Amino acid sequence: MDARGGRPVSGAVDGRPGYQVRVCAERPEVDAGTFTLRAPWGLDGLTDADTVIVPGTADPAAPLPPAVHDALNAAAANGTRIASICTGTFSLAAAGLLDGLRATTHWIAAGMLAAAHPDIDVDPDVLYVDNGQLLTSAGAATGLDLCLHLIRRDYGSAVAADAARLSVMPLEREGGQAQFIVQPYPSTPRGSALEPLLAWLQDNLARDLTLADIAARADMSTRTLIHRFREQAGTTPLQWLHRARVRQAQHLLETTTHSVERIGAQVGFGSPTAFRDRFKRTTGVSTQTYRRTFR
Repeated sequence: MDARGGRPVSGAVDGRPGYQVRVCAERPEVDAGTFTLRAPWGLDGLTDADTVIVPGTADPAAPLPPAVHDALNAAAANGTRIASICTGTFSLAAAGLLDGLRATTHWIAAGMLAAAHPDIDVDPDVLYVDNGQLLTSAGAATGLDLCLHLIRRDYGSAVAADAARLSVMPLEREGGQAQFIVQPYPSTPRGSALEPLLAWLQDNLARDLTLADIAARADMSTRTLIHRFREQAGTTPLQWLHRARVRQAQHLLETTTHSVERIGAQVGFGSPTAFRDRFKRTTGVSTQTYRRTFR
């Protein structure tokens, strides 16, 4: 854990350090997997800190050590600002500090966090959440977004912008976590009656398909088709189709130089506007931003 002690100093804008940083842990050395981290300060180093930053953990399901639980609760009771990076949110949750609050963590672990801590309003789409005293971030890189946000809170936008430039990153990134979540091809239930139909849909994404077209292909009424989809695929036929189209569009934006208009047509959207709207609703960013980020 990092304990950032001392109030921000007035000289932060003239090149002097804005924070005094301590690395604190329950033990003098922490096994971080590929390296060992030395912690010169024990958990008592959190006592007079103004900000405590809790790092991610390799095993979010691991029990929180009692000493860490008590140290975090004592810091919170003291009014200390506490922030977490990535799966560090699980430590705050295990300490009971996030009950009734909105929080985020890495999108891969968001479902686990929500299931383990139903009293927390887990938002898997944002880069970070600021509840005032308690802050959480999505992943390792979004820890930088969160830290820039903290600098802006402490020193203002100008100093935060300088820190962003030194870090060679934008002060604010467009979109949230949704753009980093690979939209999976909607699942095909093995051995179900829908399996041949879903394979046909996957092969015909470019076609202008209506619910009636899909029902005719399945040789059933639209009402029966919707019922079967909800029962076996957990969604509606058109929602399944939209998700498959967006996933294919992501692949084409990542791997080709085709225009957005051409890709929209290739995956079956009737107009570039409809494609852009659906893509942004699903991923949280525009097609151009997605391509710049991932190609």
